[in-house]
Amino acid sequence: MVFLAGALKNVHDLAAVRGFFVATIKEQIDLIRAEIDKTQKNKATNAHIGKLKAKIAQLKIKEEKAHAHSKASGGGKGFEVKKSGDATVALVGFPSVGKSTLISKVTDAHSEAAGYAFTTLTCIPGVMEHRGAKIQILDLPGLIKGAAEGKGRGREILNVIRSADMVLYIVDPFQDAHFNVLHRELHNAGLRLNETKPPVFIKRTDRGGIDVRTTVEQTHLTDEEIGSIIRSFGFTSAIVTLRNDTTAEQIVDCLAENRIYEKAVIAINKIDIATEDELVRATKALPEDWPIMRISAFKDIGLDELKDFIYDNLGFMRVYLKPQGQEADMEEPLIVKDDSTVGNICNKLHRDFYRKFRYARVKGPSAKFDWQRVGLEHTLKDGDILTIVVKR
Repeated sequence: MVFLAGALKNVHDLAAVRGFFVATIKEQIDLIRAEIDKTQKNKATNAHIGKLKAKIAQLKIKEEKAHAHSKASGGGKGFEVKKSGDATVALVGFPSVGKSTLISKVTDAHSEAAGYAFTTLTCIPGVMEHRGAKIQILDLPGLIKGAAEGKGRGREILNVIRSADMVLYIVDPFQDAHFNVLHRELHNAGLRLNETKPPVFIKRTDRGGIDVRTTVEQTHLTDEEIGSIIRSFGFTSAIVTLRNDTTAEQIVDCLAENRIYEKAVIAINKIDIATEDELVRATKALPEDWPIMRISAFKDIGLDELKDFIYDNLGFMRVYLKPQGQEADMEEPLIVKDDSTVGNICNKLHRDFYRKFRYARVKGPSAKFDWQRVGLEHTLKDGDILTIVVKR
């Protein structure tokens, strides 16, 4: 297929050679991405690029279904990782960047480390206990370019990352391009790191065409361009509600329905052998609004601060439990994610608490008044005191 790529003017030329050679899904995706890369980015090409990205999203869905069918038929074995603790952090980095050394220093896990690539061949979980929380940290085989298409066990690695609560990039200060390659692979795999899910809603209808409704001015796309992107995904009629100034990629993300919005932080490793100029240059190559810190896993520099860094960015809160008729336990709070509901707490304690739940009473920041009666959907806040009442 490589010798044909230069002769194809655009992705639609695939139809012309279909009788001679049927392109694989990966080859089709590569051709479309090549066309996106060579297309000048401006307002006039937004819709065209959006339609190409919609085609990639469709092909990726098709590829995922084929891969799932292959696994069900015994065609491959992925990583088996059971989530545990209060949150899960996935270490992401190129081979030999220091992930294995780091996890052996900050958790109870032992991950073999050596001075050559691909020492870690499977997923190694460890638990870091810090400030009352148990945080599972996963040491994964190093990601490489092409991981989103399955290269170097990329698909299995990315599936584990998608299920984590936070990504911790480990970057080498001597390899400025590494972060961009890694971030692109995760982006291509549907991870939207440190992004908020856009308020874009697309509801398929039986008739009426593409009806675009917006509450703000749209500067990136016209209604016609939005409609053309949605139709390219196979929709003939839909109600589209936009509550922000929406980009083509956000439209495609909404259509794909498989995007993961996850937190991410960065640790620059090997600072014991890097100069200040090298560290400054490495930092400038990273997103300026992301949480970044410097460490040396080998020399134990900054590892205590790294534990606080991980804990603080995961977003934990304290909930104090008060059994019926007893005093609240104000000494040992339950450490949970800061978006936890009463239902989440019930499931964390025991599934019977959820199954037999009657109601709960809350005193604290999330309550309108002391000992407010609430249901499973009530969102808690840091410092709340909670009583759960179950059926007898």
